[in-house]
Amino acid sequence: MPLQNRVTPLGELIAHPARGLVYGNRGCLHDADGRIRRRYQVRRWISCRLEFRGRRRSPLMQPGRYTELFFLDDATALAAGHRPCAECRREDYGRFTSLWRDLNGDAGADAIDTRLHGERIDAETPKHRLHQEEADELPDGAFVLHDGSPKLVLGDELLTWAVGGYLAREPRPRGSATLITPPSLVAVLRAGWRPTAVPLLHPSTARR
Repeated sequence: MPLQNRVTPLGELIAHPARGLVYGNRGCLHDADGRIRRRYQVRRWISCRLEFRGRRRSPLMQPGRYTELFFLDDATALAAGHRPCAECRREDYGRFTSLWRDLNGDAGADAIDTRLHGERIDAETPKHRLHQEEADELPDGAFVLHDGSPKLVLGDELLTWAVGGYLAREPRPRGSATLITPPSLVAVLRAGWRPTAVPLLHPSTARR
């Protein structure tokens, strides 16, 4: 049976056999029986390579250890509020913090994680926090909530997200958009973010 550790752009955890192209964690979210009990444990939400130095944990979701999470691609991880790991994605992390510093000043991990936590979690619910921004101004790789579904901004189109890949395309709307990706990460995308350790976009974004 698939584990409940596949992450949607809204940061939700679902069970599905598709693994995705990016790995990550936000602390221990499961109990001793492998059932998800909380949305997050720590503020340090990171995204990682699927493989690094031959490390392998089996079985997954061991009692008391962090919950292994899987994302379709880096754009999905960013939308959920995860930033690059400083260990397994060292080059990406250096590039990310350089862009962050140019945009925000303090680029220490604690400052980044605190800022992102406030942007991704609604303090009242606490569900994924949504924002508003003009659709025309959004960079490729950002996610919006459109017609009730998470959709990827790519060129002049929106692509509907699914756990195994992107589906239908439609024209990018005009006017205000409901933004899923935290604004600070949208700014990083706009500044030219392109990871090297993991794919920004799943191959299903390629036009058929």
